[in-house]
Amino acid sequence: MLDINLIRTNPEVVKKALAKRNYDVDFTELMNWDKERKEIIGFVEVLKAKRNAASKEVPVMKKEGKDVSSIIEEMSSLKEEIAKADEKLKDIDHKIFGFVSTLPNMPAEDVVSGDKENNEIIHVFGEKRTYDFKPKDHVELAESLGLIDYERGAKLGGNGFWIYKGTGAILEWALLNFFIQEHLKDGYEFILPPHILTYESGFTAGQFPKFEDDVFKLEQENKGYVQFLLPTAETALINFHRGEILSEEDLPKKYFSYTPCYRKEAGSYRSEERGMIRGHQFNKVEMFQFATPDQSEAGLQELVGKAENLVQKLGLHYQLSKLAAGDCSASMIKTYDIEVWIDSMEVYKEVSSASNAGEYQARRGNMKYRKADDKKTAYLHTLNASGLATSRLIPAILEQHQQADGSVIIPDALRPFTGFDVIKPSK
Repeated sequence: MLDINLIRTNPEVVKKALAKRNYDVDFTELMNWDKERKEIIGFVEVLKAKRNAASKEVPVMKKEGKDVSSIIEEMSSLKEEIAKADEKLKDIDHKIFGFVSTLPNMPAEDVVSGDKENNEIIHVFGEKRTYDFKPKDHVELAESLGLIDYERGAKLGGNGFWIYKGTGAILEWALLNFFIQEHLKDGYEFILPPHILTYESGFTAGQFPKFEDDVFKLEQENKGYVQFLLPTAETALINFHRGEILSEEDLPKKYFSYTPCYRKEAGSYRSEERGMIRGHQFNKVEMFQFATPDQSEAGLQELVGKAENLVQKLGLHYQLSKLAAGDCSASMIKTYDIEVWIDSMEVYKEVSSASNAGEYQARRGNMKYRKADDKKTAYLHTLNASGLATSRLIPAILEQHQQADGSVIIPDALRPFTGFDVIKPSK
């Protein structure tokens, strides 16, 4: 959430920053509400002063034997006026909160304006492979190697679901174990969170209220919608320290988590995104940091480096992109995408987004740290990165490491977890 005081004092600065996202905002109504709010607060203070003065007169007049009925009546009238004003103030506060809570974050100064066409390629790792045979796509490979059962996945869950089986399940689990081992080596703390979260968790992450329709909502009898299935472990990890004040000496806090991710993925599936490229459920390991503003940028670069290192150890060709403001998610000030090359689609597909939210999420979840020097509190910065999502890695591994005989070579980094170095077609 943006700082309301910044909007009050520098609305044009905020408006200009949000315009980098192609987000047009008019603060006129907000400013009118804010002005009315100040007037009501001033009015209530006058009424309370009158009430307090009257209440002080009552014992004095009673002691003097005077009639206090008129003063009691006045106090009762003041109480009613204050209650009405407080109710009106509550309504205006609700409107202001609703307005501000839907605003996206302000992009960092070094993030360029515009949408995805303005994304910047920072560097490329490896090269696109050339083949001396006709390569298969990942769906053909997964089926011929007996790794994935798409038909039964759709039978069980509908479109957008698949089943890992046999060697495919082992390969998937090997990827997850590889990531977990690497993050433990780097000193990140392993967290296994709930997969069912409260509305407040979604709000803190910045996904609610604007993106409520992107998640699978869960309803309870007589209570309506109160929980949802997490779309990413980030939504859980950001809430780990919600409502807390951390010590500066303990920062940065570094966590990672494995969870399935559940997403509605609104819209129809494009034909080229068949298989595992886009689905309602997929596995992901997520990295997360709580940091001070001074640690924030270094933390982001660390997350980018860690995610890149994982893809490099898998021997996959990819590119690193710095996203333009309009392509960053609403909560983030800056994002880098690691995108693996999918030969059959002739496109790069994101397998990790490393992002810095600044204090946006911390404000929504009231997460602060106490400074070591002056003991004052300030909002934390929050950072996240996939480390990594598997549903696009397996297609990339299958296609980039396929052989002329239809087999697929397993990357060296995964062999300790698979127990085999090659997957061959079943005869």
